[in-house]
Amino acid sequence: MQHMKQALALEILLSGESALLTGPAGTGKTFVLNKFIQQARAAGKYVSVTATTGLAATHLSGVTIHAWSGIGVHDSLPNNFVEHLSKGRREIIEKTDVLIVDEISMLHDYRLDMVDEVCRLVRKRVDEPFGGIQVVLSGDFFQLPPVNRAGSREGGFVVNSQAWRELDPVILYLDEQFRQREGDVLLDILTAMRRNDLRRHHAEKLLERTGCEPSEGVGLTELHTVNVDVDRINQMKLAELSGDEVLYQRHTTGSDNYVENLQRSVLAPEVLTLKTGALVMAVKNDQARRYVNGSIGTVVDFEPATNYPVVEFRSGKVVTMQPDSWELRDGTKKRASISQIPLRLAWAITVHKSQGMTLDSARIDLRKAFVPGMGYVALSRVRNIENLYLTGINQMALRMSDEAYVIDEQLRAQAATDAERFAPLMKKAEKRAAAPEKLSKKASSTSWQAKIAKMRETYPNVYKPWTNAHVR
Repeated sequence: MQHMKQALALEILLSGESALLTGPAGTGKTFVLNKFIQQARAAGKYVSVTATTGLAATHLSGVTIHAWSGIGVHDSLPNNFVEHLSKGRREIIEKTDVLIVDEISMLHDYRLDMVDEVCRLVRKRVDEPFGGIQVVLSGDFFQLPPVNRAGSREGGFVVNSQAWRELDPVILYLDEQFRQREGDVLLDILTAMRRNDLRRHHAEKLLERTGCEPSEGVGLTELHTVNVDVDRINQMKLAELSGDEVLYQRHTTGSDNYVENLQRSVLAPEVLTLKTGALVMAVKNDQARRYVNGSIGTVVDFEPATNYPVVEFRSGKVVTMQPDSWELRDGTKKRASISQIPLRLAWAITVHKSQGMTLDSARIDLRKAFVPGMGYVALSRVRNIENLYLTGINQMALRMSDEAYVIDEQLRAQAATDAERFAPLMKKAEKRAAAPEKLSKKASSTSWQAKIAKMRETYPNVYKPWTNAHVR
């Protein structure tokens, strides 16, 4: 039966196990997560969906793990941290049954420990990892590593954390490819990179793509490794458009250092300059769900009274974009806020911001790649080599993290052991695949009923007063 690995992974997650969902780019990690979120919610569980970056969180309609846990930009938990958390934040952590953290390669080990500590303290279950929440981490350690900034605490991959050791997650390793086709040259190259077996013919095939040009009028997004190149290209493309520039200045509250900190995680620029015809990307989820963080569109007009930009998104929706705001909170205190039209120019984006995306075609410049995994992330965004246009490439672009090779070997070995251990669930997976709708609610809710009954031995009223509010 096809996609058996996905089906078994889903079954293990539905059985309530904490796990790491991993595997190469394009193997359907997000697909499995979405299915799991849907079925767990249908079974009455409260699922909190998060990711390590704002852009990654939007692929699953979630928030950042930093915002969810309240740790924000802290490098360690201040004293009495939990007392300063807002009531709303505490309530969400208390009622969460399942916590999803996507793009886990970019989370520092010490930050996972901080999230673990917050959960234990808020839920008053200090002896259980994450206070008894089922934790599902998803991502690939061959992709981007945690960013160590000057002046902040150094950290490594989450597998080095205390929380990881105590959680001891089941390893679900997907390796069936759905983005690229088997036999495609690009897939061969990506597979060779992961195996530390890149040959001369692979490099030559990539270099051949440096001379290729797309046909006229293709709206390509360019991927670059450094911000300055992204800004330069966006400015240049904007200058090529006729018509007047319209400028939007951000508004801020709070002291400069807090504003600066907040601006790092806000993709909207300090001054947004637009013209009719500009290619743009939304950088925040819309409350009314007309666009999400990452939606691409074109400026088609400016609203007469307000001069706000009118954007036609690729979904076909036409939206007048209004200013939105971002806040930096420290417990209940608001430290800073930024208000701006939630757009940025999208002719070029950085490789970091492309993680998790599938691009129909892309022009990629890897001449300044500066961390292992960067080339892999960029190249694996596109479906095949014909849709890849390379400006250039350096040695670093083809490198993967040495530590990632070691981690990958350990994960593969553990995944094989875990697959055997959970083999009995295969029957359930086959049944669910044969009659997906009928089984999903029943199978999940019986185990859930049993769980509630067990909990009520200790807490007689657990889940009684708010059954309706609990179902999302």
